[in-house]
Amino acid sequence: MRIKRACLTGMIFSLFVFIIWPVNIASAGVPRITKEALKGNLGNADVVVIDVRAGRDWESSQFKIKGAVREDVNDFNSWANKYPKERTFVIYCA
Repeated sequence: MRIKRACLTGMIFSLFVFIIWPVNIASAGVPRITKEALKGNLGNADVVVIDVRAGRDWESSQFKIKGAVREDVNDFNSWANKYPKERTFVIYCA
């Protein structure tokens, strides 16, 4: 529940998108972004891409987003406040 609440709070400060942990995004009312739209925003200082995939999933993946910060979703409380709230956050978990 804390993660969901923190994500909703973060959404208030975001400009346009979130992709969040394995929950039903559509029913949570959290907007999604296409990979094409994300590609167009990579390198934008106002966009922070956070990769929260599990260790094995991340390590075995041949697809990593350039410039993404890797964080452990289970340690959300330890890293949630280290990013400026006025930025746009893209949370990658697929």
